[in-house]
Amino acid sequence: MPVESIATGSTLRIKLQTGVDQEGKPIFRNKSINNVKPDATDQELFDMAQVLTGLQRYTVAAVMRVDTAKLRDMV
Repeated sequence: MPVESIATGSTLRIKLQTGVDQEGKPIFRNKSINNVKPDATDQELFDMAQVLTGLQRYTVAAVMRVDTAKLRDMV
């Protein structure tokens, strides 16, 4: 049976290295920007992340996009 995916939102997540533990392993924290328009392009989100990370004192480990969608039966 066919299913339709309807985008409902996106989240911009920035993974920051905030330090190291006693064993020298990195400690990470996530900063999330919710309610991002689902039709925002990856480039727009990356550009926004660049602006936001410029305000951080921590090292950026990753920039991620998390999309959510509603699934609907098309029958």
